[in-house]
Amino acid sequence: MFAIIQTGGKQYKVSENDIITIEKLENAVGDKVKLDVLLVGDNGTITAGNPLVKGAEVVGEVVAHGKGDKIVVFKYKAKKNERKKQGHRQPFTQVKILSIKK
Repeated sequence: MFAIIQTGGKQYKVSENDIITIEKLENAVGDKVKLDVLLVGDNGTITAGNPLVKGAEVVGEVVAHGKGDKIVVFKYKAKKNERKKQGHRQPFTQVKILSIKK
C-alpha cells in the first residue's frame, strides 16, 4: 500500500516504515503527525481525492529535526564592484510513516 501526501507545498509518495525528509514542522521529536492524503493505492486499486481522500489517514512520527547542506548565494554586478556572499541551510524534519489507512 502507498499514498501520495502533501506537506510544505510539496508532494511525496510514501509507504509504511518509510522515513521522509520534509519541510520543517513545529512538532517535537516523538510527536505523531497526521498528513494530508491526495491519493491511496492498494493492490492495483487507486483512490484519488478531490483534493483530499475522505476517510484516508497517514500517521507519522517525528524522528529528528536538522538543517540541510549549506548552499552559497553569490550576487554581484559587473563593473560596479558590488559583491554579496551569503550562505543558507534549509531546516527540515524527518518523519517515519507509521500507518496508512483507507
